[in-house]
Amino acid sequence: MKSTKELEQLLYKNETVADKTPSAIAEADAFCEGYKEFLNRGKTEREVVQYSEELLVKAGYRPFTVGMELHPGDKVYHINRKKCVLAATIGTKSLSEGFHLNIAHVDAPRLDLRPVPLFEKEGLAYFRTHYYGGIRKYQWPTIPLSIHGVVYREDGSCVNICIGEKDDDPVFTITDLLPHLGAEQNKKTLPEGITGENLNILLGSLPIEDEEASNRVKLRVLGLLNEQYGITERDFTSAEIEIVPAFKARDVGLDRSMIGSYGHDDRVDAYPALMAEIETQSPAYTSVCVLTDKEETGSDGVTGLNSMYTFHFLRQLCECEGVDYVTAFQASKCLSADVTAAYDPSYSEAFEPDNGTYAGRGVAIYKYTGSRGKSSTNDASAELVSYLTRLMNKNNVVWQIGEMGRIDLGGGGTVAKYVANQDIDTIDIGVPVLSMHSPFEVVAKSDVYMAYRTFKAFCEDAE
Repeated sequence: MKSTKELEQLLYKNETVADKTPSAIAEADAFCEGYKEFLNRGKTEREVVQYSEELLVKAGYRPFTVGMELHPGDKVYHINRKKCVLAATIGTKSLSEGFHLNIAHVDAPRLDLRPVPLFEKEGLAYFRTHYYGGIRKYQWPTIPLSIHGVVYREDGSCVNICIGEKDDDPVFTITDLLPHLGAEQNKKTLPEGITGENLNILLGSLPIEDEEASNRVKLRVLGLLNEQYGITERDFTSAEIEIVPAFKARDVGLDRSMIGSYGHDDRVDAYPALMAEIETQSPAYTSVCVLTDKEETGSDGVTGLNSMYTFHFLRQLCECEGVDYVTAFQASKCLSADVTAAYDPSYSEAFEPDNGTYAGRGVAIYKYTGSRGKSSTNDASAELVSYLTRLMNKNNVVWQIGEMGRIDLGGGGTVAKYVANQDIDTIDIGVPVLSMHSPFEVVAKSDVYMAYRTFKAFCEDAE
């Protein structure tokens, strides 16, 4: 029989990054300065894509064109409808030996304007909204909000709108009932306390001078928008306007070990994946980074991964080399990067501790997602899990493995199944998040950095 000490070596140890790789803490701090800039520059998927394209062009990427001649080390990119990024570095191996794919999403839960949003009621002007993704509605009132998006005017010209991000900008908010008058509201369940119809954005209170006019406050707001952006009320019908928190990404904690921000889900994986792709120079396998849209609403539509845009891009790369894309797909591997829930001691009843994932203990692997009986999930094979964990260990990546909470509480999905449906081996990986889907999510800097190191090792792996 082995000694106690020898037996203890057989245990699975879930260690913190600070304990296992102390030197990585300073590296994580430096890496996350760029990540905070990425968050602040990209409050919407369009803004993320615009900033990502800037970074790609600066790093020497060329726009991809069908049939172009490609050589090992070449870097190309494609933007899908201003909402998705596809970037690739051509490898030394033939594409018949497969791609290495890093895929994350850049949309985030938010409020969208309705097609006819502007109204006035009792001397106050508002925007009506429709929430996007799985928000907890009670979290959105009484915080500063900003307005981002594009409006296509009647003449076909486009104008960008961003109000609430500069220090001298006005901000917006959603009001809530004071506790003194909240007796009836307090009797409601948490989801019922604030409804979708309550999520109206407060815009102003000053009327135009004409006392004979109706909707005088609405007219003043519309006049201000027309003066600044040249838009009319009709133009909202051809607009994409998003309401997001107005605050910036900030360090959290006296030790500054965490970042609080809107949009960690899933820009916390998108940025490390993009940086890993940019920094990959001469890979064996062609590396591809995909930053996709619409994950929070089911990945449908032409910018969601349930469409064919990513796989069309991969097929067209294969055509440049004269390789059968089916053969390439069957030989490929994908890290489907999305966040998971970090174990929260304040709500420990929602988690199973041994199978939880924790802030500060490295990037998380989850063999399967879905809900309850593993429904709607890609369940990664033992072979793929073994490949990834060996790769991480070889590259000194601190990692953990687990599930999202207790089995019967619910669950969540990722884009992994859409990649796997194309005959590509796929596994879920991501950064654990506290307060996920809230306006102010929290992550550990060390976990963000370990995600980057994982993507980088995967891009550069020659196995």
